[in-house]
Amino acid sequence: MKNSVFSQKIYSFLLDIYRWYLQTPERSLHEAYDAALKIKEIEDKHFNGNKIDFDSAMYSNSVMNYFESDLNKLLKIAKMRLTEFRASRWFLDEENQKAAQKAGIEYPNASLVLEKLNFIDQVISKYTTISKQITDKALFVKPSSLPIDSAITQTLPSKIPIQDLDKKPKSKRKVDTMGVLPRSIFSTLSRLQVELDPNSEQEVIQSFRQTQRRTIISIRFILLLIIIPLLTHQIAKAFVVSPFVDQFRGREQIQIFLNSEMEEEALVKLQRFEEKVKFENLISNAAPLLPEQIEIEIRNKALVIAEEFSRESSNAIKNVFADIFSVAAFIWLLVVSKSSIAVLKDFFDHIVYGLSDSAKAFIIILFTDIFVGFHSPHGWEVLLESISRHWGLPANRDFIFLFIATFPVILDTIFKYWIFRYLNRISPSAVATYRNMNE
Repeated sequence: MKNSVFSQKIYSFLLDIYRWYLQTPERSLHEAYDAALKIKEIEDKHFNGNKIDFDSAMYSNSVMNYFESDLNKLLKIAKMRLTEFRASRWFLDEENQKAAQKAGIEYPNASLVLEKLNFIDQVISKYTTISKQITDKALFVKPSSLPIDSAITQTLPSKIPIQDLDKKPKSKRKVDTMGVLPRSIFSTLSRLQVELDPNSEQEVIQSFRQTQRRTIISIRFILLLIIIPLLTHQIAKAFVVSPFVDQFRGREQIQIFLNSEMEEEALVKLQRFEEKVKFENLISNAAPLLPEQIEIEIRNKALVIAEEFSRESSNAIKNVFADIFSVAAFIWLLVVSKSSIAVLKDFFDHIVYGLSDSAKAFIIILFTDIFVGFHSPHGWEVLLESISRHWGLPANRDFIFLFIATFPVILDTIFKYWIFRYLNRISPSAVATYRNMNE
């Protein structure tokens, strides 16, 4: 009897899954159509029935960012559900359709399906070209200080290896770049054409708005990368980790010191206090203290030091778990902000390419001297000791010396390879300036 009831439950469960599979085309089409309706509702309510224009001056940047996030989310839902609709329709054969009719599942007629698909395509098609324009204009700014070779390589398709460019004869490359007249004449004529164009002012304003919007998004994203992990660390430490750690350490008789270094530091403090009390007792004009009184003061100080290091040990344990929450928040922010990362990368590229060769060389030398220079081992030593103290770990001198002897060397090798492999091709004048300054 129990086996029959169990088999009936399994059969009903499998039947529900099969019914869900048969309803996939209708469900996916309905969700895509609902997303398109929401986009159309935003257009009718806020943009007078027109498409959502990110360069519109009707709303502020915060409002436009809000509309952009909603639009991207709805477009993603619509595209994913259309893909699901096509895939489910491809797998849904005549036998499945007959089974659906027997199960009481009625598919909408073809005219209604075509009407919904036509409406979805009309709404989505307006934003497929816009997303490409935003990617080309707002997220990519061609640097003016790039050499001619790097500008050519950026315009080539990504499937062509860069090494294949060097296989062309140099004479042919020179012939291709030479013309009947100097290129400065053509650049002057093109500049005059742009200045005489009546639409050039509008293009400049649009370009400025895109640059301003990119800067605002980049600075805001940098602040979020700093503030959110710090706030997560403090909130998790105060409201999540601290109650559990305090309750556990209060219930259990746990040692005060997490490592031997903390114990040695406490002994040094107590020893200095004892010497200070004895010294003040010898030089004071008052009546000298008895050995029992000195012992009482030393004992009270020992209790204070023990309580202080107990709090420090608890704080180190709390830091370990709070840092886990902080790292998780940082990773989550990177995962959900891919578009902001692309804008931030373009923002830094625009700043770096806008620097002069001397400024680039200065930043490179400053970076290398701090992290891989002659005085960098002292900085790494302080950093590692601070991290060890933050987590309550003993500062292992052997590990610190081994890290200093290997990691900066590896970092220096990677940095030199980057200069040789990439920077020498992108900005050879900056590499020459760097070598002259470094010598």
